[in-house]
Amino acid sequence: MTFALVALGGAIGACVRFSVDRWVQGRHDTAFPWGTMTVNVIGSLILGFLTGTALFGVSWPVVQTLVGVGFCGALTTYSTFGYETVRLFFEGARWYSVVNVVATVLAGVGAGVLGVVFAAGVWS
Repeated sequence: MTFALVALGGAIGACVRFSVDRWVQGRHDTAFPWGTMTVNVIGSLILGFLTGTALFGVSWPVVQTLVGVGFCGALTTYSTFGYETVRLFFEGARWYSVVNVVATVLAGVGAGVLGVVFAAGVWS
């Protein structure tokens, strides 16, 4: 059952990631990877909320597996973030590569914290 939940969540998350990435990136005429940053921040927010939910004693093992592990695992992408950062650097867009690292990490951590805070507001 666990494997099936992860597979289902992963399949949905991968399709959402591809769609959101292409949609967001298609609206920007720049080499900066807005699409990848967007999916990573959204995934961090969702995972932050699920983590906060668990911290406040609400146990949803099926949702945590389906959404937290499967969906968020496929939605977010550290490998693409790394690839795009290196690509920007070697294509001469070094400033974009630095901004990508700083903005993605800060926005991702901030979104995770915001998700926990939102869960605290819902469950406490």
